[in-house]
Amino acid sequence: MSINLQKGQKIDLTKGGGGLKRVMVGLGWDEVKKGGGGFLGIFRQQPQDIDCDASVIICGNNGKIVSNDIKQCVVYYGNLRHSSGAIVHQGDNLTGAGDGDDEQIMVDISRLPSEVGKIVFVVNIYDARTRGQHFGLIENAFIRLVNMDNNQEICRFNLSENYNNMTGLVVGEIYRKGNEWKFNAIGQPVQEASRLDALIALYR
Repeated sequence: MSINLQKGQKIDLTKGGGGLKRVMVGLGWDEVKKGGGGFLGIFRQQPQDIDCDASVIICGNNGKIVSNDIKQCVVYYGNLRHSSGAIVHQGDNLTGAGDGDDEQIMVDISRLPSEVGKIVFVVNIYDARTRGQHFGLIENAFIRLVNMDNNQEICRFNLSENYNNMTGLVVGEIYRKGNEWKFNAIGQPVQEASRLDALIALYR
């Protein structure tokens, strides 16, 4: 049975060193329908689709990125597979159209390198400022974790706060606690994240 998490809530994934090994992390969102709605009920017509990009920032036990080489510290649309094979991004969705997950990231916890202390899931709106876009124009955003061995949803975190004028979100993280791995529902907005570099900088 899936657990609905609140902001700041944590859940144990590996249960004393056993249990979950492979997890699918699904992220989804919908563009507010033209003509109204959204977090504030305010909407101006958008000339372009909103391109949200989900990425994974890979950090050590000190909470900082494991390397200054983007290929080693970030899995994103330009680097879909980590060198360890433990994190694989299924590819970029340019519009957020349709139901269910918009982007999916596969994580094999058992294969994460020993120097990895946490992996952070973030979403930013590509070229947001140039296009006049922000997360106030997005609704139904969520992150969910699914056990890949039995295809059962473990937990879901719905991001329902007012993210007006924000262009990036730190959605959640899988982190090491002793010999166990846990998930933390974060939901932290970032005002300026039209480029992924702004989110990576939070962990330098």
